[in-house]
Amino acid sequence: MAIKENVERDVQKEEAREPLMRVVENKMDGEDRSSRGDQWMVYLSTFVAVCGSFEFGSCVGYSSPTQSAIREDLSLTLAEFSVFGSILTFGAMIGAITIGPITDFLGRKGALRVSCAFCVVGWLAIYFSKGVLSLDIGRLASGYGMGAFSYVVPVFVAEIAPKHLRGRLTAVNQLMICVGGSMSFIFGVVVSWRDLALIGIVPCAVTILGLFFIPESPRWLAKTGHQKDFEVALQKLRGKDADISHEAAEIQDYIATLERLPKAKLLDFFQKRYLRSIIIAVGLMVCQQLGGINGVCFYTSNIFKQAGFSPSVGTISFAILQVVVTGIGASVMDKAGRKPLILISASGLVLGCHLTAISFFLKVHDLAHKASPILAVTGILVYIGSFAIGMGAVPWVIMSEIFPINIKGQAGSLATLVNWFVAWLCSYTFNYLMSWSSYGTFILYAAINALAIVFVVSMVPETKGKTLEQIQGAIN
Repeated sequence: MAIKENVERDVQKEEAREPLMRVVENKMDGEDRSSRGDQWMVYLSTFVAVCGSFEFGSCVGYSSPTQSAIREDLSLTLAEFSVFGSILTFGAMIGAITIGPITDFLGRKGALRVSCAFCVVGWLAIYFSKGVLSLDIGRLASGYGMGAFSYVVPVFVAEIAPKHLRGRLTAVNQLMICVGGSMSFIFGVVVSWRDLALIGIVPCAVTILGLFFIPESPRWLAKTGHQKDFEVALQKLRGKDADISHEAAEIQDYIATLERLPKAKLLDFFQKRYLRSIIIAVGLMVCQQLGGINGVCFYTSNIFKQAGFSPSVGTISFAILQVVVTGIGASVMDKAGRKPLILISASGLVLGCHLTAISFFLKVHDLAHKASPILAVTGILVYIGSFAIGMGAVPWVIMSEIFPINIKGQAGSLATLVNWFVAWLCSYTFNYLMSWSSYGTFILYAAINALAIVFVVSMVPETKGKTLEQIQGAIN
């Protein structure tokens, strides 16, 4: 009798539990639908934004194929053309400093429009140039737009993407930079430098037109109090049949928590609750640039020439490998995770630097004449392939994820400014270092990339599969 009563009681418990389990299952299904609904608007919005990344690459790649023609047509000295090439970086620094507050004030779409406007003005100034002044003004303006794009594109994409796609879509930013640079080089071989400037306007035109058809960042709308627009934008991005209630509630709860905090000022970045985010972002930007990438990229042809390898074959191989491997890295980021990719990348950078250093060591000491060029091209290709798989894209992805929205504009500008400054420092010192010691230069870069591994292991969290609110709550 007792056994029968126990059985009946267990049955009743199971019957009572079933409705609760259905509620839990429905909630989980709803959360899954909210993040995996119809994604076409997310893809369209990402495409519109990363046209700015393509523009970034076009700006960087413009000076290489046009140097001889511009100097001949406008009678520029080598020093004058050097100013034209390098002033792009100074424009990018100004863009990095100012675009954060603009992004917070005008919204992510507004900042993209501002970036496009500067690039269009810059390209037109270059196209109509009759002398060095207008040429430099155009280059400075396009540099500003490029620096602005380098911040606002990954931030916008990170804020609109569902968590299971965020890493992959944000990494497309780096892929499009590589493609833009490669296309600029290819077009520069077959068209005049003025026509190439006009071609540079095309990505901006696509972005400006596309912005009319995509929603603003829901997180920015929530932060600025546009409640109705926030819900409409989130619904568009997740699909009309998706249940956005859970994601919307999480975003609003996080925004409400941040609103109770005082508005962040520059000195607030060094408060304990924000300090780890700042250290991670700035540290990754320093690791990305100080490991030698700009020196290697800007002087690839000369490196191959010094090592005794064909500059044209080496440069073409370099460009193709960079695009292909960046695409692979973008496609696997949400599966492999951010931290494993960047650790593999940094380890490959150390190996590539050592191989290149050995090549130059053999050449300097007149040893292994046949092996030296092979080691050089192998080392450089290992280096650029390793950079493209992780160190190129991952720091920008993590930077777009770790800052709370109340300091994202100012903190993102700081990180981007550091990136551009260190990029300039690396490119400026590269030739001096190579004059000092060709193999010593790459040993130095290997040591810096080894330190980057230590920094990533000890400081950088894994952000794969987490919402922005979860990431920022855990760090800050």
